[in-house]
Amino acid sequence: MSLERHGYVAGPDIATALYLMRELGRPLLVEGDAGVGKTEIAKVLASILETELIRLQCYEGLDVHTALYEWDVQRQLLRLRVEQAAGADADALEQRIFSREYLLERPLLRALTREEGPAVLLIDEIDRADDAFEAFLLEVLSDFQVSIPELGVVHAAHVPHVILTSNRTRELGDALRRRCLYLYIDHPSVEKEIAILTARVPELDGALARDIARFMHTLRGRSLVRTPGVAETLDWARALLGLERTLLDPEVVRDTLGCIIKDRADARQIASLGTEALLREAGVRATA
Repeated sequence: MSLERHGYVAGPDIATALYLMRELGRPLLVEGDAGVGKTEIAKVLASILETELIRLQCYEGLDVHTALYEWDVQRQLLRLRVEQAAGADADALEQRIFSREYLLERPLLRALTREEGPAVLLIDEIDRADDAFEAFLLEVLSDFQVSIPELGVVHAAHVPHVILTSNRTRELGDALRRRCLYLYIDHPSVEKEIAILTARVPELDGALARDIARFMHTLRGRSLVRTPGVAETLDWARALLGLERTLLDPEVVRDTLGCIIKDRADARQIASLGTEALLREAGVRATA
């Protein structure tokens, strides 16, 4: 499996975790700060396997029906009226309107019933869902089956490759952790971030890539409310390219700070420190 050929710079830990996830058929729980590349792993894996990426974005209040299935009530009512007008048998009609034909598959059911082969199922930011939804997931992740009252147990046609991500906004339960392999991703080193920039923004000058990586590393050493991730680094690099800048200087850093700083308190902190001082601390070349 070549992650780098698909634009994802990964160390042996990430490559091994993905390999074991596939070999053992176990879900992979990926934790780390926002922006370190957790979600991107699932996207790249789907690209490598040339399969569908099915994403379930978690949030507070997410319920089972939104994640699993819903009935197409409008079509059911229409069928009901037509069949009743034609004098259809009530029991037979009930069976027809609660069949797979009227079932709207949501991400989890779609991942289990996909006939073409195993999909990559991304359960993104599971820490944002509540405990009840996490408990519901245990059956799905253990047996790869779900129960639908009107239809019975639905087994997976093909066991999906499951990746769960968490930003650690709350502690996940032990039961969920035991069902998963585990991977923690930290912010990249300077060298790794240069490699990421080179892979994802190949038109970027090598020296500028190095300066950007050093500056970002220096920023992450500060106590920021929202530490910028790799996504911000890439946005910034593309912005500098768009502005046709080949060097970092205090002025351009100030003017483009919105690409990497996303909080007012952090912007004030950077302003008080001064971009020139930060560039010096980062060891960036040829600053004004």
